[in-house]
Amino acid sequence: VRAGITNLAIHKGLMPADYETSWPDVWKHASAWDIGKAAKDWPQMNFIIYHACLRPAFELPDKALAEFEATGEIKWASDLARIPEKYGVNNVYADLGTCFANSATANPRFAAALVGTLIKGLGVNRVVWGTDSVWYGSPQWQIEAFRRLEIPEDMQKKHGFSPLGSADGEVKNKIFGLNSAKLYNLEPEMALNATGIDGISKLKQA
Repeated sequence: VRAGITNLAIHKGLMPADYETSWPDVWKHASAWDIGKAAKDWPQMNFIIYHACLRPAFELPDKALAEFEATGEIKWASDLARIPEKYGVNNVYADLGTCFANSATANPRFAAALVGTLIKGLGVNRVVWGTDSVWYGSPQWQIEAFRRLEIPEDMQKKHGFSPLGSADGEVKNKIFGLNSAKLYNLEPEMALNATGIDGISKLKQA
């Protein structure tokens, strides 16, 4: 805080199905158990939780979807989404990275459940875009998937989720970048104008 750093990006979730036996001493640190208290103790800081604390790592999300359909719960991600209500804070954010990439390709209905859960609990202003493109390459396919995604009507009615809206609508634009722009004090128009002269662009030109 004294150094002026107020954004903490923290990797949570993405643990294997046998996490309790494979990682007996450390798995809990990938869950949401410590986020609420930290956020309440440090209201001047923003806690940006990478992968939205989603427990399932790289297995197909069919089982996770079945659990959600039966209980309304998504392991660890639902715990993250409840933090604002439980702790009375507004400085916790969910990042969509590998959690969205995996679920959007393997089971779009589960992807919709995940995004709906996060928006309902954290608020649309505290869900931010991530793609893990350093691993997956160009993120365009993930961008297209999210632009096309909508929460099914039956899921909206059952769980009280709001629709995501059009591909370039307010909800998706906030998640795609406007929320992060506020976090990092960026003016979106100015940032867009500067993309042609940044270091990476110069390297590409060279």
